[in-house]
Amino acid sequence: MAALAATTPTVAGVLDPGAAVSASDTIDQSILGQRGAYLDITNAGGSSDTVTISDFGSTAAGNALPSNTYTVTVANGTSKVIWIKPQQVNPATGLVTVAHSFTTSVTYELYPLQ
Repeated sequence: MAALAATTPTVAGVLDPGAAVSASDTIDQSILGQRGAYLDITNAGGSSDTVTISDFGSTAAGNALPSNTYTVTVANGTSKVIWIKPQQVNPATGLVTVAHSFTTSVTYELYPLQ
């Protein structure tokens, strides 16, 4: 399991070439702050990547979600940006877990919302 590193954009711009994902990554709650972060997944590989993200949030009525995960499919040759909310953090670990079904030529960029 690898901890994802965030890139904070600046007025002058900052280089962010992306970093390789692993089969299971984590995002620390300190990165998410009050507003969360955008997770940009780019799949330059030959197969789709099913991204499974933990979600320990609750429904609008305050009930526990029926599942503590959801999935986003990133087709090969495409990228998707996913909003990770602070409410998704597992209170027992302080982490959001991001798992990938395919990792060859898949990279990420993580941008905290400040």
